[in-house]
Amino acid sequence: MNTLPCSIVWDPDKSPFSLFGFEVRYYSLCWIIGFIAGYFIMAHLYRKQKIKDELFEPLFMYCFFGILIGARLGHCLFYEPSYYLGHFWEMILPIKETAEGWKFIGYQGLASHGGTIGLFIALLLYCRKTKLKFAQVLDNIAITTPIVAASIRLGNFMNSEILGKATDSPLGIIFAQVDNVPRHPAQLYEAIAYLLIFTGGWLLYKKFPQKVGSLFYFGYCLATIFTFRFFIEFVKEVQVDFEQGMALDMGQWLSIPFIIIGIGSMLYSRKKTA
Repeated sequence: MNTLPCSIVWDPDKSPFSLFGFEVRYYSLCWIIGFIAGYFIMAHLYRKQKIKDELFEPLFMYCFFGILIGARLGHCLFYEPSYYLGHFWEMILPIKETAEGWKFIGYQGLASHGGTIGLFIALLLYCRKTKLKFAQVLDNIAITTPIVAASIRLGNFMNSEILGKATDSPLGIIFAQVDNVPRHPAQLYEAIAYLLIFTGGWLLYKKFPQKVGSLFYFGYCLATIFTFRFFIEFVKEVQVDFEQGMALDMGQWLSIPFIIIGIGSMLYSRKKTA
């Protein structure tokens, strides 16, 4: 495919600055910005629901480590098990063994499906410790989650990763650090979709705050995010070799159970709030 004159050439530095000798990457900054935004939104929800401040404080750490550990293990076990089961420390630590020895590379490979499972487990532990109602915490997290997901996808865009397929569309972007082919900016599609999903969930919450604790917002979050994720996969490049030739890729197969759980939770919420 020839380079299109109308295509945007995307070639940013991955690291805007260094801190104490370590490069700070845009991807990490986007993670941090997303979690800070999520922190303030959750703090607002807890105040409105008159939940004690001391019950809110541990939540951030549970969510951060639950998502990070789950997303990392999800990528390693869902997408590259044959490699990482033989390189255990690379799965756990942000390092890679090279010909020159061990090298710090950060966590290159995080799976949203694994992150969702990790978050779910972390929230179970959090509720066990704080004695808060699990359904209430799930709904509050679900209202907040899409804004964090949008930030992470912006980080993927800055990293020129999770690429879309080649396209003749005017929307095509050339990721110069990868190749000279105009591609769908799939990361931006997802980021925009998640911002819209967040906006929709926030407006619903403003109109129906009494639904928190019914699993309505939990179901809304899962159903909308993973339905979009299912369809956006059709314009993404395959991420691992074994997906070549598959009618549905790994991301789509993993999305289906979450969509079903989401729809089921919304239907359940109707009975609970009827």
